[in-house]
Amino acid sequence: MELQPNQSQQNEVVTEETTGIGLSSRVLLFNDDWHTFDEVIAQLISATKCTFEKARSLAFEVHVKGKAIVFSGSMKDCLKVSSVLEEIALHTQIIT
Repeated sequence: MELQPNQSQQNEVVTEETTGIGLSSRVLLFNDDWHTFDEVIAQLISATKCTFEKARSLAFEVHVKGKAIVFSGSMKDCLKVSSVLEEIALHTQIIT
């Protein structure tokens, strides 16, 4: 069916996502072959203040998928979490 000139049309609004200081960032943790599950779990608990169950789940996801987002928050908080994880030479990346 064709739209006649006298019929109303709806315009689609397209917005572009931008990144900035106030937006949420994420900490990505990568798998490695030298840390034990117990070491990673303990460091995740220390860095993110999550439960043992959450840390164990994240560690397993990192192991299976090769990487996982382990924390989301402000850039400042992500830098703190990343720093704690890297204290035992875990490899992280902050993404926005």
